[in-house]
Amino acid sequence: MIRERAYPVDPWHVREIRLDMDVLAQSESVFALSNGHIGLRGNLDEGEPHGLPGTYLNSFYELRPLPYAEAGYGFPESGQTIVNVTNGKLIRLLVDDEPLDVRYGEVLSHERILDMRAGTLHREVHWRSPSGREVKVRTTRLVSFTQRSVAAIHYEVEAVGDPLRLILQSELVANESLPAQSRDPRVAAVLESPLQAEEELTTDDGGLLVHRTKVSGLRVAAAMDHEVYGPERTTIESEGYEDWVRTTIGCVLRPGEKLRVVKFLTYGWSSRRSLPALRDQVGAALAAARLDGWDGLCRDQRAYLDEFWDASDVRVEGDPEVQQAVRFGLFHVLQAGARAERRPISAKGLTGPGYDGHAFWDTEMFVLPVLTYTQPTAVRNALHWRHATLDSARERAQTLNLKGAAFPWRTIEGPESSGYWPAGTAAFHIAADIADALRRYVLVTGDDQLEREIGLELLVETARLWRSIGHHDRHGKFHIDGVTGPDEYTAVKNDNIYTNLMAQRNLLFAAELVNRYRDDAVHLGVTDEEAASWRDAASDMHLPYDDDVDVHQQVEGFTRLQEWDFLHTPSEKYPLLLHYPYFDLYRKQVIKQADLVLAMHWRGDAFTPEQKLRNFLYYERRTVRDSSLSACTQAVLAVEVGHPELAHSYLREAALMDLHDLNENTRDGVHMASLAGAWIALVAGFGGLRDHDGTLSFAPRLSSKLSRLEFSLLWRGRRLRVDVRPHQTTYALRHADPDDVVELRHHGQTIRVTCDEPVTVPIPAAHPAGPAPEHPPGRSPLLRLPETEP
Repeated sequence: MIRERAYPVDPWHVREIRLDMDVLAQSESVFALSNGHIGLRGNLDEGEPHGLPGTYLNSFYELRPLPYAEAGYGFPESGQTIVNVTNGKLIRLLVDDEPLDVRYGEVLSHERILDMRAGTLHREVHWRSPSGREVKVRTTRLVSFTQRSVAAIHYEVEAVGDPLRLILQSELVANESLPAQSRDPRVAAVLESPLQAEEELTTDDGGLLVHRTKVSGLRVAAAMDHEVYGPERTTIESEGYEDWVRTTIGCVLRPGEKLRVVKFLTYGWSSRRSLPALRDQVGAALAAARLDGWDGLCRDQRAYLDEFWDASDVRVEGDPEVQQAVRFGLFHVLQAGARAERRPISAKGLTGPGYDGHAFWDTEMFVLPVLTYTQPTAVRNALHWRHATLDSARERAQTLNLKGAAFPWRTIEGPESSGYWPAGTAAFHIAADIADALRRYVLVTGDDQLEREIGLELLVETARLWRSIGHHDRHGKFHIDGVTGPDEYTAVKNDNIYTNLMAQRNLLFAAELVNRYRDDAVHLGVTDEEAASWRDAASDMHLPYDDDVDVHQQVEGFTRLQEWDFLHTPSEKYPLLLHYPYFDLYRKQVIKQADLVLAMHWRGDAFTPEQKLRNFLYYERRTVRDSSLSACTQAVLAVEVGHPELAHSYLREAALMDLHDLNENTRDGVHMASLAGAWIALVAGFGGLRDHDGTLSFAPRLSSKLSRLEFSLLWRGRRLRVDVRPHQTTYALRHADPDDVVELRHHGQTIRVTCDEPVTVPIPAAHPAGPAPEHPPGRSPLLRLPETEP
C-alpha cells in the first residue's frame, strides 16, 4: 500500500513530485497511457530502473497451457495471455559517455504529471552525472485518441553549466526481459521471448520490426520515425537487428542550448493480414502522424478530451481527493475503451499484465454502465466484440451439454481461459450481464439498429441458455441450480438471487425482442412456444427467502450455513482465499464481494425498501471485501437505505483503490471496475441514478462531507446536467434543440426538463436512519487516509 499521500491532490492532474523506487511498478500502472488499442505502461523513458516493462496491443496474445492437478471433462486445455509487444518507449541518454540513470549520480529534481485534460504524461528531471555534468530533461508522451495506431514522445534535453556531448539512443525492442509471470515452467517457457522475428527495416531516422507469436500465430508490426531539432553538426544514424532497431542522435550542446526530438510510434497487428500489408499499415500511420506533427497530435488530443469532459465530467465539492480520483477513474475507463473497436475491455485495461489481460463480467456490469452514459460508441464496440465471440460461446454450451451460448468467465478472444471450474464453468451470470449491458445501451441511446442486428441474437442465445440450465420443480417454481454468482466465496450453489434476477430480466427482454422482430426471430428458429417458455420461466423464478431471519438468501440455504469466525481471523489473513481452503470458504457465511447487494442495485425493482434495508444490514456483517468490486456497490445501497456517511467511506475506498494501492496489487495494472466504481458510487449512489423500467430516475442525497455533486449524462443524444446540493437538485439540458424534452423522475416525482427551462426541485427529508450497519471485525471501510505529506 502507498501509505503516504503519494500524489498531491489536484483536480485535473496526478503529480508525482519525487521518485519512490519502492512503488515504481505501482506508479507505472497509474501513469499508463492507452487509447484502447495501444497501451504504454508509465515506465521511465530510459527504460531502467523499472518495476514491470509493458507495451500492449488489445487482444494480442499468446496461447499457453492450463495446468491441472487432475483433468476433467470440459476443462479448457489452453489459455490466452496478453503479450508484451515491441517496446518503442525507450530513449536512452548518454551525457559525456555516462548513461542517465536515476540510480546513479544525483537526481536534483524529478516530477511526473498525468494531465487528464491534455491526455499526456509529462516528466521533468534535473540530473547530475557521477562526474558532475548536469542536464535537464523534459519529456511528454501521448497515445492518440484520434489516430488509433499512433503514439508519440516529445523529448528535450538542455545542457546546464558546461558544454556537453550528448548521445541519444531511441529504440524499438522486442522480447525484452520480464520478471517471472508464472510459477508453472510450461507457461514461463511460452511467455519467454514469445515473438519470432519476421522482418527488420531501417531508415535514416527510424525503422520497423515485424514479429509473429510462436503458437497463436498473430503478427505484429511496430515502426518509429524521428524529427530532430538540434545544433549544427547534429548526427543521425540507424541500425537494426532481429529484435531491435536503434536510431542514434549525437550533438554537442552549449549551456542553455537544447536538443529536441519528436519520436513517432505506430503499431498494428493481425491474425490474417500478410506481412507486406501490415508493414504498409504502420508505414501509413507514420505518414499520417508526421503530417499532423507533434503540435497537431496534441491539439487533436486536447479537443477529443474537451468533448469527452464536457459530456462526462463529475464535479465534487467537499472531498478534493475524491474529485481527483473520480476524474482519474473516468480517464482510465476512457483509455480502456475509446478505440478498442470491437475488441474487449479487460479488467486491467492495457495498463499491466494482471489477469493475463482477460476480460471478465466486470466489463459489462461496472465499466459499460459508465461508458453507456458518457461514451456510448465504446459500448457499441464492446457489444459487437461479445457478438463476435458468439460461436465460441455456442461451442462451449455444447461442450457443457447445454443449449444457447455459454460465454466465458475470462477470455481475450472468446474461448474460456479459466482453469478454475467453479468460476470458469459455473459463473453463468455472465450471460445475463451481457444481456443487461445491451438492454441499457439501447435504452440510453435508442440504437434500434444494433438491437436488431446483434442484440436479438445475443438475447435469444442467452435466453436459451437459461431455459436449458434451469428447470421447473413439482410446485411450478423455476430454479437455476449449481451456479456461482458474483461472490466467489459462495460457489456452485442453487438459486443465486443475483443470477436468478438477472436471468429473469434476460428472459423477459429476449421475449420482448422476439415479439418486436418476429421475422428475424423466425430466422433464428424461435417459435412462439419457445418464447412463451422464457416468459413462464421468468414469472416462476424462485427467489430464496428466510422467513425466520426475514431476509433474502444469497443462495438457497445460505442463512443456515455456519458463521465464519471473524473474531479469530487476524488481519494478516486477508484476503481469505490466500490463507484458507476454498472448501472452508464455500460452506460458511462469508462473502468476498457484494452479491445479493449487487442484485439490489441492478434489480432494485424486485425488492421493497424494507427488504433492501434488512438485507443490507444482514450482508454487511458478512462481507469482507476481498475484491475491489465490492465497495462501490455497497456505497450505492448504503445511500439508498439511509446511510450516506457509510456510503462516503465506501466511495473513498473504491475511488482511491489505485492512487493509494489499497489492495497492494496495482503493480499489475489499475483496477478498471473499481475506477468505474467511483463514478457509480457518486452518480448511482449519491445521485440516485436508476434505469430499471426504461425511465431515467434519480433519488439524490449527499453525505455531510459533500456540499455539491454535479455530473453530466448522455441520454438519447442529449446532455443532461444534474446539480445536487444538500437540499435541492437542478436538472438542465445542454446542447439540445429548443423543442427537446427529457422526462425523468426525481424521488418518484415526474418532471420534464427542456433546454430553455432547467428544473430545480427540493430533496425530500430523509427518513430516520436505522441501526448503524455492522461489519466483520477489522473489515470496516476506509474512513480517512493518513494526512502525512511527502
